[in-house]
Amino acid sequence: MDNDELRLEILRLIESNPSMSQRQIAYELGISLGGVNYCLKALVEIGWIKVGNFAKSDHKLGYLYLLTPRGIREKTNITASFLAKKRGEYGALQQEIARLEVELADKPQAAISIND
Repeated sequence: MDNDELRLEILRLIESNPSMSQRQIAYELGISLGGVNYCLKALVEIGWIKVGNFAKSDHKLGYLYLLTPRGIREKTNITASFLAKKRGEYGALQQEIARLEVELADKPQAAISIND
């Protein structure tokens, strides 16, 4: 996962559940807790999210992550960029599939042996 993809996924999770813990984010994305902490701090520093405290029922403080107006704009920009990248990859995959289908159509079917 590259940095833009990681940022986008974190912003999506925060937008859908602002009270999600760093541990939950890490679990959802399959990355380390330290990696999430580092990324969240960076997103706060560049002004894409803000962090507030809220009291949980067990009297411990939790965090509430909110996208700022700038964060919403940047999420939209990253989403558009990511979509363009994925469309390019999809086009390349379609071409590769077409080449493979032609290649297989031109070759007689041969039995494949495990010992070959």
